[in-house]
Amino acid sequence: MSLHSFGFRVLRPVLHCMDAEAAHGLTIKALKTGFGGSAAISAPANLVSSCLGLGFQNPLGLAAGFDKNAEVPDAMLALGFGFVEVGTVTPRPQEGNARPRLFRLGEDRAVINRLGFNNEGHAAVLERLHRRKHKPGILGVNIGANKDSTDRVADYVAGINAFSEVASYFTINISSPNTPGLRNLQSAAELPALLTRLNQARQTQTRQVPMLLKIAPDLEADEMQAIAECCLDAAVDGVIISNTTLSRPELRSLHAKETGGLSGAPLFELSTQQLARFYLLTQGKIPLIGVGGIANADQAWSKICAGASLLQLYSALVFYGPQLVQEILAGLSRKLAVKNFVTLSQAVGTSAERIAHQSPPGR
Repeated sequence: MSLHSFGFRVLRPVLHCMDAEAAHGLTIKALKTGFGGSAAISAPANLVSSCLGLGFQNPLGLAAGFDKNAEVPDAMLALGFGFVEVGTVTPRPQEGNARPRLFRLGEDRAVINRLGFNNEGHAAVLERLHRRKHKPGILGVNIGANKDSTDRVADYVAGINAFSEVASYFTINISSPNTPGLRNLQSAAELPALLTRLNQARQTQTRQVPMLLKIAPDLEADEMQAIAECCLDAAVDGVIISNTTLSRPELRSLHAKETGGLSGAPLFELSTQQLARFYLLTQGKIPLIGVGGIANADQAWSKICAGASLLQLYSALVFYGPQLVQEILAGLSRKLAVKNFVTLSQAVGTSAERIAHQSPPGR
């Protein structure tokens, strides 16, 4: 019996009675023991696409944060994800912020986290990825900087150097709100120098691995413009929109006032509007990954029409379980058929103008 059907329905009440971080740890352990099954689930044939120089069986990926230490990438690929992103990984192991630091907001279908890049560090993650190096599946590595680093740019360079032989792509995470000062690297004053250093590091590698930038949803228009201009200069291969938000729309749940980054359903409108705006700013010239609040096929389709070539989710799994992956993929396949589109690329950005100029969601 697979985790994505009966198993999750059995486990969910138990998991949701536990502290959110403890429940997540138990989920990882269950996946490591094979509780989710090992036979990969195939996606509808019309969802196959090419992006970033890679061939994707489907456009739906697992966002970073679920598998911080690359313990279960193949188990997640087997659930039907078209790609999996591990991390965020920092050069040295770090504990992250004090617990409790992860909160389920059940009534809002949301999560607040202030984890602070807790992870086992480059060496431990690299060892695991070397062991699975020749297995199929697209695997991204999300890299970050240690909280106490005296040269954060050097930490990102170290990530490029460490994982170039095992990563399908890199994600440069400079948008987490839980490492003080990290988001400053998104600024016009700091971003060009960061990307220059990273591209210099990439050029020394034997494999040219695509590099993506992950940005915050809380950027103002002038900040978005500056990032777009920087990215248009061939500095990155793609952009992920977006990370968690520090903004607080109206929330109803017990933990609504906790500090940290908010993800899940309340992030959908803001992240999708920022996605559409960035698509227009870059004139569709840069592949974008849409992430933030996706919980059904209609929302996934909206991200694509806003400008996303690929998608990611994580928080919705907490509330709807891994069967959600197949539900979304089936729904996207039906959307293509109804629209008489042959490929998803035909839908990318088709509603960007409308979505970008909608009345802004509450921030």
